Parts: sequence; structure tokens; C-alpha cells
Amino acid sequence: MEKTDICCIGHITLDKIVTPRLTVHSPGGTSFYFAHAMSSLNADSFLLVTSLADSEMKAVDDIRALGINVKVLPSRHTVYFENRYGENQNNRSQRVLAKADPFTVQGIADINARYFHLGSLLADDFSIDIIKSLSQRGIVSVDAQGYLREVRGDKVFPVDWVDKLEAMKYIDILKVNEHEAEVITGATDPLQGARILSQWGVKEVVLTLGSMGSVILADGKAFNIPAYIPADIVDATGCGDTYMAGYLYKRSKGADYDEAGRFAAAMCTIKLQATGPFRSSIADVQRLIAGDI
Repeated sequence: MEKTDICCIGHITLDKIVTPRLTVHSPGGTSFYFAHAMSSLNADSFLLVTSLADSEMKAVDDIRALGINVKVLPSRHTVYFENRYGENQNNRSQRVLAKADPFTVQGIADINARYFHLGSLLADDFSIDIIKSLSQRGIVSVDAQGYLREVRGDKVFPVDWVDKLEAMKYIDILKVNEHEAEVITGATDPLQGARILSQWGVKEVVLTLGSMGSVILADGKAFNIPAYIPADIVDATGCGDTYMAGYLYKRSKGADYDEAGRFAAAMCTIKLQATGPFRSSIADVQRLIAGDI
């Protein structure tokens, strides 16, 4: 397969999102939000690799209609999440009503990219062998969230990342929030947690801190990225995925850590102001960064 700039691999989900304001049923998952953000960035050299049941192929058709190249791996089921938010959007409870088949080394054997982003949703989505295999082909970016979620029945339980020490040797870019950093490293201070992840082998630690902004730890330095203040907070679902789409997009274009982080943070704020995936433009992001919005 032809080499692309960025490849996101992850399950598209069925999401039931319940907030104090509304209940919404929609497709979701890292790969869904990432792909939509990429389409808004006019990222022509982008490939989405996903896995879902035939019954949910409309979500793929809709993404393809945006001009996105999608490779679909068969699965008996589609991941079905129920996300419930309180008034504080940082507080979320989850149930998993169905699980998809895990990705396999064989299933992604023919994929080539400069950057791979693994959108893990559950602990068994991606084995350590997949990370090792992809690291031989390009830069590996991982969202840690799924590795810390184990499903028992329909409940999601927080767990530690089983293969974390081995995995960090092959992960170039790792996205964690403050809670995930503490679970993985044991450090109560998020920045100290990021430093531990760096010591374990991660080259770029992307630490998101919600309304407190984010920190990129790379080359032994911490780059503090401010959060742009939203005009309204509507739906936080997919904000982290949107952030990583913006970050990897800018990094793939040669941007430094600070520029990529600020662009990602602005995308995240615009996404927060509306339900559904990011649908704005590069110009909108640049205006927010410049203070014109």
C-alpha cells in the first residue's frame, strides 16, 4: 500500500452520549473524531483503518463521502459505548454494551505511513506486537486511554497498562491526561508523571489537562500550552482525539512542539463548543490562536 503521511487505526463506535442538556446517539471513537478533524484540515495524505460490523457501515460511508480513504477490517460486532456526563464535563461514567474484535498484526501488515496514531478504546484493542510492528515502519503515536479500560460485563473498570514498560520503548508520542499519567506512573504530580514516561522511552509526551491547558514534554523540555477559553461548553466527547489530530497534522508539516500544541489546543476549544466532531476550518483555528475570535 502507498505510504501516507498519517494513519489513524481504531474502532468506530456506537455512542450514546447523555449530558444534563441532551441525549445523543452517534458514531464515535478516536478514529471517528480523528478522521473528521483530518477532513476539515484538508489532509489529503491520510488513511483511516477501522473495524466494525457490517450493520454500522454507514458511518464509514459518511467518512468516505468527506474524501477520506478508509480501510475496513471485518468484525463481528461494533463497540457500543454509553457515556454519561455531569455538569462538570471532566466527569464521565461509561458502560460498554458491545465489543468489537481486536486488531491484529496480520490485519495491518500492508499499511505504511510516516505517522501511526493508535486510538485505543479498550485494553485489548492493540497488542504489544502491533506497536512493535508499526514502530519499524514509522513514528508511533498512542492514546493511552483504552489501555486503562477493562470491560467486565457492561462495566468499564480502570486498570493499569499491563505491557507499559515494554510498550514505551516503541512509542514515540504518547497522549495522556492527568488521571492516566497517575495510573500509569504512580506520580500524583502530572508533570512528574510525564517525566517518568519520558524516562521509560517516550520521545514526546502530550499531557492534556482540560481547562488548565496542556504540556508537551520533549527533548528534555516542558512546553506549556494554554487552553483557549470557549464561548460555551457543549460537548467534550472527542476533544482529546481532535487535539491529537491537530497536533500530529502540524508535526507532520514540520511544526515545532509549541506551534503544534497551540494549534491542537485551539482545535480542541472549537470542538468543545459544538456537539459532534470538529467541522471548522484551518482559518477558524488560526483566528482563535490570533485572538480574533
